[in-house]
Amino acid sequence: MRRAALRLCALRKELLIPGRGLTQGSQDETGFHIQEVRDKLREIVGASTNWKDHVKAMEERKLLHSFLAKSQKELPPRRMKDSYIEVLLPLGSEPELREKYLTVQNTVRFGRILEDLDSLGVLVCYMHTKNDSLKMSPLSIVTALVDKIDMCKKSLSPEQDIKFSGHVSWVGKSSMEVKMQMFQLHGNEFCPVLDATFVMVARDAENKGPAFVNPLIPGNVEEEELFRQGELNKGKRIAFSSTSLLKMAPSAEERNTIHEMFLSTLDPKTISFQSRVLPPNAVWMESTKLKSLEVCHPQERNIFNRIFGGFLMRKAYELAWATACNLGGSRSFVVAVDDIMFQKPVEIGSLLFLSSQVCFTQNNYIQVRVHSEVASLQNKEHMTTNVFHFTFMSEKEVPLVYPKTYGESMLYLDGQRHFSSMSIPVSLRKDYRVEP
Repeated sequence: MRRAALRLCALRKELLIPGRGLTQGSQDETGFHIQEVRDKLREIVGASTNWKDHVKAMEERKLLHSFLAKSQKELPPRRMKDSYIEVLLPLGSEPELREKYLTVQNTVRFGRILEDLDSLGVLVCYMHTKNDSLKMSPLSIVTALVDKIDMCKKSLSPEQDIKFSGHVSWVGKSSMEVKMQMFQLHGNEFCPVLDATFVMVARDAENKGPAFVNPLIPGNVEEEELFRQGELNKGKRIAFSSTSLLKMAPSAEERNTIHEMFLSTLDPKTISFQSRVLPPNAVWMESTKLKSLEVCHPQERNIFNRIFGGFLMRKAYELAWATACNLGGSRSFVVAVDDIMFQKPVEIGSLLFLSSQVCFTQNNYIQVRVHSEVASLQNKEHMTTNVFHFTFMSEKEVPLVYPKTYGESMLYLDGQRHFSSMSIPVSLRKDYRVEP
């Protein structure tokens, strides 16, 4: 698996070479400054920068319904290079940008990178579905899933420029898989730092129902491989969902794991299932929880006047990082992010409740799950909006976590499954620094 991942990393790097793969078009058509991305998205959908004008802007979007395709066959097919864009984050050449991205340890805030990736993914999809005859797009494109984010063994310095690249790699009827990579300048070369796969969905002008998107035609062998991988990813997601512990009982091996953990916590001095003691170098799962509350202000809205998905990811990540550090007793470093499902949009004015918990550990790895739910001031009913999964690595070996209840046992097994799905277990190096 590691060899395959490295081949993909080499392929993605090859596609960045001018004159090859996806970069055959003009750089002027594909290059953006990081500060231009959100402005470009507002222009595409006709969103106002003034909060008090948002109702009028959304009313105007209703007029775009007539421009939606009745079937996918009506839309012209696209190539991967049509959606390819590069975005520059000039931390080195424009020092005034650094403070937003800076940690107290003089590294780059990964939570801010998540925000940038979310915006980039949406813009990539608008490039794929672009209709030159229309001033505004009739589509509302939103993030449905963060399928995977894998970190490479490269440092993130706040004093060197960063470059993002992305393109659509697979298309369904209304969904699009987006491949993105992040590079940082080392000497005279941009070196790979991060590889990400997002799934975006297209909805109608008012974001109320699905809408068709342009089909995708691979243009060469490399693109055919990326498209095939997109099909495989879809199949894996369906298989993973069908075997969810919310739908099916654990496997025999998993049941044995939980039973052995339970037996190891029984007090040998008593003959009782109720008397529980922790083994050496272990903690109860319930003791690893951290919680936070956010008031969702208009400042954090997206182009459709809901709370920006990147903001939700940043807040969830920062809480998860604190949870991992609290358990490990030292700084933790993000290794992977996966399976972030956006189940429900978060309305402006909502109360956002985040609950973070360590659900699995192994050696110096920490698997953290963050549950997000919202409630309005008028309606106190809590509704789940997201579940986030983060894999961290600590500077030293961390305690084992033990579940007490059956529900916690399911969280443990779910965390173990996410940890096992990690593409490339990385080794902690001095130059590997990615923090909140």
